[in-house]
Amino acid sequence: MAGKLDVGTKAPVFTLPRDGGGTISLADFAGKKLVLFFYPRANTPGCTKEAMDFSRLKGAFGKADTEILGVSADSVTAQDKFKAKHKLSIALGSDEKRRMLEAYGVWQEKSLYGRKFMGIARTTFLIGADGRIAQIWPKVSVAGHADEVLALAKSL
Repeated sequence: MAGKLDVGTKAPVFTLPRDGGGTISLADFAGKKLVLFFYPRANTPGCTKEAMDFSRLKGAFGKADTEILGVSADSVTAQDKFKAKHKLSIALGSDEKRRMLEAYGVWQEKSLYGRKFMGIARTTFLIGADGRIAQIWPKVSVAGHADEVLALAKSL
């Protein structure tokens, strides 16, 4: 696991397979702000709502010169199905090897009904146009989250 990331530090570089084929990397967003949201699993209720909220606000984020990328450990095939089923307009990255998840510190021990396991902690990073982390939202509560991120993106 990588060291803890803080506001002001350089965002770890990444290149991931993405929905629709090809790859997506931090370099693709050079000079723009980037909302990087990590979600536990495609097609689960909270993850679906979060992805739909970011998709709904994609135009407003675009006006704030901000791109959006959702990342989970789901396969590209699962990401493609998720995107098609819910008509998502945002990019989705697949980190099945968990290298990026570990670099961003979101691959963590979790507990459910007394059972401990490793999984993705729902976390959002706002990366500034300079490539530095502008804000981190750990343990995201989905309701209203995309709107909160948008408000901050507009202010940068």
